[in-house]
Amino acid sequence: MEQNITIRCKNNGQEMDVAMGSTLEEIFQQLPMTLPYPPIVAHVNNKEEGMHFRVYKQKDIEFLDITTAAGLRAYTRSLFFVLCKAAHDLWKDCCVTIDIPVSNGYYVDLQLGRPVTLDDVGLLRRRMQDIIDTGLPIHRHETTTEEALRLFRENGSASKVKLLQSLGSLYTTYYSLDGYVDYYYGALLTNTSQLYLFGLEKYYDGMLLRLPSRQHPQELGELLMQDRMFGIFKEHHRWQGILGMRTIGDLNEAIAAGRTNLLIQVGEALQEKKIAQIADDILRRRGTRLVLIAGPSSSGKTTTCKRLSVQLLVGGVKPIGISLDDYFVDRDKTPRDASGDYDFEHLHALNLPLFNEQLNALLRGEEVELPRYDFPTGRSTMSGRRLRLHDDEVLVIEGIHALNPELTAQVPQESIFRVYASALTTLLVDNHNYIPTADNRLLRRIIRDHKYRGVSAQESIRRWPSVLKGEERWIYPYQERADQMFNTAMLFELAVIKGQAEPLLEQVPENSAEYSEAYRLLKFLRYIRPITETQIPPTSLLREFLGGSSFEY
Repeated sequence: MEQNITIRCKNNGQEMDVAMGSTLEEIFQQLPMTLPYPPIVAHVNNKEEGMHFRVYKQKDIEFLDITTAAGLRAYTRSLFFVLCKAAHDLWKDCCVTIDIPVSNGYYVDLQLGRPVTLDDVGLLRRRMQDIIDTGLPIHRHETTTEEALRLFRENGSASKVKLLQSLGSLYTTYYSLDGYVDYYYGALLTNTSQLYLFGLEKYYDGMLLRLPSRQHPQELGELLMQDRMFGIFKEHHRWQGILGMRTIGDLNEAIAAGRTNLLIQVGEALQEKKIAQIADDILRRRGTRLVLIAGPSSSGKTTTCKRLSVQLLVGGVKPIGISLDDYFVDRDKTPRDASGDYDFEHLHALNLPLFNEQLNALLRGEEVELPRYDFPTGRSTMSGRRLRLHDDEVLVIEGIHALNPELTAQVPQESIFRVYASALTTLLVDNHNYIPTADNRLLRRIIRDHKYRGVSAQESIRRWPSVLKGEERWIYPYQERADQMFNTAMLFELAVIKGQAEPLLEQVPENSAEYSEAYRLLKFLRYIRPITETQIPPTSLLREFLGGSSFEY
């Protein structure tokens, strides 16, 4: 006799009896509701699960479509799977690496033993479409890790073998598609027919896989040219070649072999060398009086600013720091967001006329009295701090709006040098599993907010979507205007911040909306072996988040 269980659907707030062992896909088909777009994954008791997932006990279920972060991630992974399957069908011995997130898509490195041609791209695109049009089921399997290793050795997936060997797990999961097997560290779709839109184009020496826009899912994301961003990723790949560090499996292997000291020393030295090169570029450009440093949240802008200032001093130029925070308008003049809250991320939360007036006065050699913003009262006052810019000095200013042309619209542009700093994660889980750069920054922010601002991980996660939305509006459109880009991510940093991040994430209560994100991050961090933070030098950029820095903040 069939036994039923009760599920509670959070989308419509209703309870319903379903057969024990039903998949999420079957449950959704029985619900008296629709979504704007078909469900891709679901939160089951606030844990992300694919539509393959079977329910055996009473659960809270929230179905998620492609307009959600979790839904878009699952769609993207499934598209990766189809691409890798199609490439394997066409060129059995080829090697595919899903690599750099750039131009609203992902750079795909297809190694054929020869340069990739336009014909190759067209052939692969058509094969992918054939697989999608055929409507092939995507199967999820759970097996012993020993069996999974055998499968991946047979199909030449060396990066997956190294990853699974480094984890030490008894069991693992993998996916199959028409006889082709692969490993992904998150949920996939149940059928290729659900992949309704994608793009594949020739891009530099590889390809660009394009995805639906999360805001407008019936359209591909806008194709943006990000030459500088692509270049900085490629530069880091050269560094990775020096260190022999491409995937988490490589990192875990190095940690197990006791090579962490060398890894940290070389990583820190390469980063310091890049900062010195940026300082040299500034010094060579005659007439530079203003250095602007921008970047998204938790990108390490502050430490970048301090380390760059040291290198400028070495070159004989004195850096003078000014904080954009002191140019906030009075709180009652601050713009508000759609929810009616004060929008401190808005460009016009700053007193732009005063900022430009004082910058121009300083560039003319005049003395100005800098403002001071009192956060408790929300009032801007004069600080009593007077400043005059001398011939051997440059102004150094960091903030999220530093590259926005409106910020310095009235300042002579030839006097400005622009730097963009961000944590661009270049380490991969394996060749087919990327690490979102935003995850790296969120982990940094959770640690910093707890340590210095008394904010819980739950609250940091709650605020994060709003932070990302602000970055999309105020930072990313201007990043290609930078004269130099600086990647603040360290190849070993996830192994270091793991020790502080995990206890904070574990405090997020299961009954909270933020639990799903905390659980996802915890699950990801368990792939990585730890490195003790005592090995990190006090000048390291990571110390901005971990504590123990020799810089004053």
